[in-house]
Amino acid sequence: MHHHNHYYGLTHILARYCGMDDEFPPRIPGYLQHGWNVGCGWNPVHEFFDGAWRFVWSDAPRRRGHALSRRNYAVTGAPMLYLMDMEPDLGRVPDEKREGTLWFLFHGWDAPGGLGAKIEGDHARLISEIKETETEPVTISLYYTEYERPDVRRAYEEAGFEVICFGKRGWNYEGTDRKFLYKQLAAFRRFKRVASNRLATAIFYGVAAGCEPAVYGDAMALEGDNPLFGGQSRIARLWPDMLGKDIDLATARAITDDELGKAWMMSPAEMRMLFDWNTRD
Repeated sequence: MHHHNHYYGLTHILARYCGMDDEFPPRIPGYLQHGWNVGCGWNPVHEFFDGAWRFVWSDAPRRRGHALSRRNYAVTGAPMLYLMDMEPDLGRVPDEKREGTLWFLFHGWDAPGGLGAKIEGDHARLISEIKETETEPVTISLYYTEYERPDVRRAYEEAGFEVICFGKRGWNYEGTDRKFLYKQLAAFRRFKRVASNRLATAIFYGVAAGCEPAVYGDAMALEGDNPLFGGQSRIARLWPDMLGKDIDLATARAITDDELGKAWMMSPAEMRMLFDWNTRD
């Protein structure tokens, strides 16, 4: 239905969960939320096919969508939760052997034709704050849009951090790293902490995988950031318990379960019916 559904191999994960081909998965008949979202599941100006279903991770985006007079919502739970169930031992180490912080820099995005947006901010100041805050070794995760910017990548490498990239999300069904979330999950399960300069998908994934969260530092600016999202002030109002250098873990886990839709997870039979996959080979 829409190539965004293949970002990060999300459709591939759900196809595998349903017992179907996860290399060439069937298409989802609608729009699948591909990251944690403070709105109704998508960019405020995202164009939708009339009458198409909108598959969201949790009930909050559905409620916000209904408040905007949008319909045809179904809550599925985040694909990462299904992957965690299918891969209970991937990358796992005993809790007492977890160490270090996996630190995610807020990232920009790109698209063919020069479309996209870059982040801009004071990387030196952020690096200083990370070094002042973290007491164990830090690994910096850069999204491919920043990993491929030599100036950004070099700043963190020269600061002495290990710098990694989990791959590309793909575009228009091309270049999708369908093992993107597999690699992230394996990494999360060996780190003690997950941190970022903005509350984002990776923080919730990390908490779900057993990490202690932290959100601090210069949130940086994104070119063309849509004001309809409400900005950082809205996040501070709605998720204050998920911000800071020392976040209560029990509270973070409860919020994570809500935001990733743990209570809404489906059986394979239910998901196949929802996606109309029962007639597929």
